[in-house]
Amino acid sequence: MKKIAIQGIQGSNHHIVANNYYGHNIILDKCLSFDKLVDSLLSLKSDQAVMALENTIAGSIIPNYALIDKYNLHISGEYYLPIHHHLMALPNQKIEDITEVCSHPMALLQCKEFFKQHKHIKLVEDVDTSAVAKRIAENQLKGVAAIAPKMAANIFGLSIIEDEIQTIKNNATRFVFLQTSLPKNGKNEINKASLKFELDHKRGSLAAVLNVMSDCKLNLTKIQSLPKIETPWKYAFFVDVTFETYEDYEKAKAIIQIMAEEFKILGEYKNGRL
Repeated sequence: MKKIAIQGIQGSNHHIVANNYYGHNIILDKCLSFDKLVDSLLSLKSDQAVMALENTIAGSIIPNYALIDKYNLHISGEYYLPIHHHLMALPNQKIEDITEVCSHPMALLQCKEFFKQHKHIKLVEDVDTSAVAKRIAENQLKGVAAIAPKMAANIFGLSIIEDEIQTIKNNATRFVFLQTSLPKNGKNEINKASLKFELDHKRGSLAAVLNVMSDCKLNLTKIQSLPKIETPWKYAFFVDVTFETYEDYEKAKAIIQIMAEEFKILGEYKNGRL
């Protein structure tokens, strides 16, 4: 039975993704931070991990890129989950009874337009959406609500006060699956890659790399820069590319390796949006 590390507890979006991708016959290691999730992998407490990487509203979770890079983790696949935020509390309460809503900062950010209509509610950041739902149920906290997936309400016996409170209804989060060993994805199923590279300060160096990608028929789906802490004003670039044939990707990879000061493959896998 596979051991899978997730950020959060039962009922969280990470839990939903783990079930959808691996099936229900798994052992969960529930981690309340992404640092602890990485520790679970490195200590061999888990075989693989589920990690959120970006959201259509809130953008990239930049520290997670740094974690993947720093600890030389490998991306074996990805999953796009439509995000549904529900406001839940103990039964027999209305939204007028709620004075405080606790949730993960990302969830609060994705629902801020809803709360502009309910200015009497205090918003409090917490480590995990479902952990708040569990705490409300265990401590019978009246006047306090959680933002979490509907699965959490079912698990912890809470009532949904308001459905679908996210600002943008086609909100989705991209999750990646991580492991410490090199994934055994076959070339015939690989059509996406996550890469990291560093360039010198010459004018046009980034444009030259992007031109190589274009000439080799790669489609750039994501580019994210991160500052190098030990070298002020120098940046590393993290990119995602998709491609029709592995041969086109191999050609581009060989050229970029020559052009870049540092080049690293974070993962080669199947595009989760197909």
